[in-house]
Amino acid sequence: MAMECITEFPHNHMDRRPRKRLRLLGWDVLPSATSEAQIGIICAHEVGNVTSFVPSDHTTSSSLFGKGVVRNGSPPWRDDDKDGHYVFAIGDNLTARYKIHSKMGEGTFGQVLECWDKDRNEMVAVKIIRSIKKYREAAMIEVDVLEKLARHDKNGINCVQIRSWFDYRNHICIVFEKLGPSLYDFLRKNNYRSFPIDLVRELGRQLLESIAFMHDLHLVHTDLKPENILLVSPEYVKVPDLKKVSSRSPKDGSYYKRLPKSSAIKVIDFGSATYDRRDHSYIVSTRHYRAPEVILGLGWSYPCDIWSIGCILIELCSGETMFKTHENLEHLAMMERVLGSIPSHMLKTVGYHAEKYIRKGRLNWPEGVTSRESIKAVSKLPRLPNLVMDHVDHSAGNLIGLLQGLLTFDPLDRMTAREALRHPFFTRERQRISQAF
Repeated sequence: MAMECITEFPHNHMDRRPRKRLRLLGWDVLPSATSEAQIGIICAHEVGNVTSFVPSDHTTSSSLFGKGVVRNGSPPWRDDDKDGHYVFAIGDNLTARYKIHSKMGEGTFGQVLECWDKDRNEMVAVKIIRSIKKYREAAMIEVDVLEKLARHDKNGINCVQIRSWFDYRNHICIVFEKLGPSLYDFLRKNNYRSFPIDLVRELGRQLLESIAFMHDLHLVHTDLKPENILLVSPEYVKVPDLKKVSSRSPKDGSYYKRLPKSSAIKVIDFGSATYDRRDHSYIVSTRHYRAPEVILGLGWSYPCDIWSIGCILIELCSGETMFKTHENLEHLAMMERVLGSIPSHMLKTVGYHAEKYIRKGRLNWPEGVTSRESIKAVSKLPRLPNLVMDHVDHSAGNLIGLLQGLLTFDPLDRMTAREALRHPFFTRERQRISQAF
């Protein structure tokens, strides 16, 4: 079996304190001033040098990390697949420290494997980046962002301390604590049933606290979506779905829905995160959560994250994605249908590639439509207040006001994360609970 040289160094900012207690079913319990922002960003760092016996263009210099330590237990060398993904077998070692238990997921960046950490005696998630230059470079940017978040998270509130990363057989590997499912996966397995408004409030507060923390450090996430927000715990309970309950419950149990036992969440995937600059103009964000200024080529900054959060909150309280489209003009028309007209001053200053969507100072809709189905898709969308009131039994007015602030077209007028946290949707409920006690 091949022997490989691996050097590992402890991370200076690793948090060795006991893990905080999860938020349990009392989603509307008043948070304490110092410890209730159990918000996090998955972080990792394990500086390591891996020199394989097979030549690599990206082998890390051992002079940077010092002398290596020879370890046994690595699997035989396998070539990567045609897309640069690491090829593995269940039961393989990933270095002598990690044993591969299962595959958790795959994306454009690479794969996430569930591994047993022999040193810490616990399961971890290891993100293995494709052996392609641009993805390796993006991974190192992510590591840099994660390290910065850890350095500034003095109280252990906003960011789980960075754990480890290493370079293995030309793959950057980032080690994370093992968490529960993403909000998207939870919704999907729950037949896209909406969350109770009190749970949406708690999830929204944590998400805004996390992004406010990032923005204070001049970082923009740029890819917020339910897939990138993970529940800390996979545990859930089944409760009656009051919207489906009747005198006869079906045998298949469809009159029940799942609710997470804990509302604690953590934001993940910082591969697209960037430092704020005023000249950002390239396309960011997954389509359904993309802000209008990004589509119109007007440049973007922190407010693009805020728009994404507004879209996410609607999805959590309705169970459905608000803007189901893959085409720019239709997307913009959907925005106008739900939120009103895009300000004329934004349409007058669009980027070169977006000029085709504008005619005579307004959105070229429906004249520029590509199909009748597109017109139908836009026309069936409700206005924002109606959409919320269809799904929210109480707090609808405050939620509508919050969403209107998060989904303001002009990014200069859009709420900041700190402003959103002071909105009555959060503060009035906190006051009500305080008075009750």
